[in-house]
Amino acid sequence: MSILNVENMTHGFGEKTVFDKVSFRLLKGEHVGLIGANGEGKTTFMNIITNKLLPDNGNVEWSKKVSVGYMDQHTNLKEGKVVREVLKEAFNRFYKIEEEMNSLYNNLEKMNENDMIKNIEKATKIQEYLEKNDFYSINSRVEGTAKGLGIDELLNRNVNKLSGGQRTKVLLAKLLLEKPDILLLDEPTNYLDKEHIDFLTAYLKNYENAFILISHEMEFLNNVVNVIWHIENRKMDRYSGNYDKFLKLHDERRKQVISNYNKQQREIEKLEDYIRRNKVRASTAQMAHSREKKLNKIERIEIKKNLPKPHFYFKPARTSGRLILETKDLVIGYDKPLTKKLNLKVERGDKIALIGANGIGKTTLLKSLMGLIDSLSGKIEYGDYGFWGYFEQEVKGLNRNTALEEIWNEYPSSTKFEMRSALAKCGLTEEHIRSEMTVLSGGEQAKVRLCKLLNKQTNILILDEPTNHLDIIAKEELKRALKEYEGTVLLVCHEPEFYDGLANSVWNCEEWCVNCT
Repeated sequence: MSILNVENMTHGFGEKTVFDKVSFRLLKGEHVGLIGANGEGKTTFMNIITNKLLPDNGNVEWSKKVSVGYMDQHTNLKEGKVVREVLKEAFNRFYKIEEEMNSLYNNLEKMNENDMIKNIEKATKIQEYLEKNDFYSINSRVEGTAKGLGIDELLNRNVNKLSGGQRTKVLLAKLLLEKPDILLLDEPTNYLDKEHIDFLTAYLKNYENAFILISHEMEFLNNVVNVIWHIENRKMDRYSGNYDKFLKLHDERRKQVISNYNKQQREIEKLEDYIRRNKVRASTAQMAHSREKKLNKIERIEIKKNLPKPHFYFKPARTSGRLILETKDLVIGYDKPLTKKLNLKVERGDKIALIGANGIGKTTLLKSLMGLIDSLSGKIEYGDYGFWGYFEQEVKGLNRNTALEEIWNEYPSSTKFEMRSALAKCGLTEEHIRSEMTVLSGGEQAKVRLCKLLNKQTNILILDEPTNHLDIIAKEELKRALKEYEGTVLLVCHEPEFYDGLANSVWNCEEWCVNCT
C-alpha cells in the first residue's frame, strides 16, 4: 500500500534546478535511506514532502489519515518547560481521550439510568483503548526512551538550560515516543554517541511503520534501511536493499548506462555522417532526410557529471615544542564546575579523540584549553611555537556572505582565483562558491569552514565534531588528511569509525564529569 505519491516533481532556487520531474512512491512499512552528496537536495526534499516548501511543478500526495513526524536539523523547542513535560507531549492525543473518559464518569450522577448505562459502556471502551495503547505506562516509556538516548538525567531540567546537542536528543526522543505512521529523520545520529546510536539502531530496526532517514553513516544505514533513494544530478533513483547493496547496484547501473551511451553515440555518429554526405545529393536526399527524422527522435542518454571530490590538505606551520600543553588541577565550567580537577598532558604529534555524552563539557574543555574562556581554577602550561586552528561545532546566525566572501574575508591578501581554487579543492562547485552561506546545506557550510582552516598554517588542530553534516566521501577524505597531518589534533567525535585508526589516545570525558553517574 502506497502512503506517499510524488509525480513529476520539479523544484529549484533561482537558476539552480534541484529536482527535475522526479516521481516515486513510499510503501507502508518501508525503511528508506535518503542519500546523496552535500547540496544535492536531501533536506529540500524533506521540506517539500512536509509542505514547508511548495514544488515548482508536480504533485505531492499523502494517503488520508497518515500521521507524519519530522525532525529536521534546525527544529526548536518551546521555552519554559522541563524535559519530562516536553516528552509527555508526545501522548497529548491520549490525554485528551482520557479527559473525555473522566468527563463521562464525572457526569454519571446527573444522568438517567439509560444514559448512565450508555456512558459507562462508552467510558469502558475508551479505557480499553487506552490500556491497549499502553497509556498507563507512559512514565516508564518516557524514562526508557530518555535513558536510551542519554537524557534521563535531564528529565527535570528546564529546556532553556540545554545545550544544542541535548535539545536535539529531546526532540528525537519525543518523535520516537509519538510513533507516527511515517517518521522523517534528518541526520538523527548527529550529537549521539555510540551507546545511543545503538539504541536508535535497535529502535528503527523494529519500527513497524515507515521511515525516511537522511544519514551519512554507512554502518547505521546498513543496519536500519531496506530501501535506498539516491539523489544525484536532479534525479532520484530507487534501490532495494541496504547501503552496501546500493553501492554494488549503483556501480552496475552506471556501467550499463555508460555502455548504452557509447553504443548510442556510435549510432548518432553514423547517422550524422550519412546525413552530412548525402543531404546535398538529389538521388540520396530523401534517404538522408529520413535518417535525419530518425536522429531527431532519438532520446539522448545523458551521462551524469561526477560532483567534484574534496581534497583536504592542512598547511603545516613550523614544528612546535615537544610539550603542547599540560594542565594542573584544572576545573572548567561556568557558574558551576563541570569537571573534577584535571591533570592532562598533550605532546607534539598526539591525536586525541574526546568522547562522551552531550552536555558534559567537551566543548567547554576545548575552549578552556585554547584560552577562549576562563577556567574556574587550576593552571594551563603551554609549550613553545604553538600555532592553533579551531573548527567550531556550529556557527549560529544569519550569514549573508557568499562562500567566496566568507573565505576571502579571512585571507584578504589572497586573490579571488586563489580563494576560488581553495574552495573548489574542498568539493564546492562554482554555484556553491557564488551562493550565500545561509542557502548552503549544512555539509556545504562545513566545507567552507574547513577551507578556512585548511589554508591557515597550523601545528595544533582543535576540531569540535567536524564530521557533522559531511557526506561519506568528505568524511573519508578528512580522515585521510588528518592521518597525514604531522601536527597535534584534539578531536570531539561521536563516530568510532571516524576516529578509529586516527586517534592514538581516547579521552572519555564522562570519567571527569562531576554530574555523570
